[in-house]
Amino acid sequence: MPSKKRRQPKQIVNRRARFDYAIGDTYIVGMELSGAETKALRLGLGNLVGSYVTIKDDQLWLINATISGTGSVRISDQDQTRTRRLLAKRREINQMIQAKQQGRTIVPLEILNRGRYIKLKIAIAQGKKRYDKRQTIKKRSEERQMANAVKTRHLN
Repeated sequence: MPSKKRRQPKQIVNRRARFDYAIGDTYIVGMELSGAETKALRLGLGNLVGSYVTIKDDQLWLINATISGTGSVRISDQDQTRTRRLLAKRREINQMIQAKQQGRTIVPLEILNRGRYIKLKIAIAQGKKRYDKRQTIKKRSEERQMANAVKTRHLN
């Protein structure tokens, strides 16, 4: 009898965040979602590009994150990009408030849906300057070239 393969959950990652920001401390926080939003995220129908986290009334809020629906999962256009409350410990929220006062940004990195609950991985980040981004691009291309050189050496 063949063994069952576990289905890998679809990852929802904000790839732009690591390019635009120097990532500092990371936190994993909960999200307040409706049932349809939960089902859509389990199917991988979310997008974090352009989203950010803000603090209002000593609570964390995720703004501009898109959770789209499909034929089986109906989410209205207004609810796709609504503001969602994030659930974190008071100590973590106080650390984030302190970081905000120092001029840093709170950026969502990825949505974790491997376990029973859907969590959001956020980070306290510092915005990169243009020359830092150029260095990142240069470093990435050098790593690619080295990997290709090693690959071609193994083939010969």
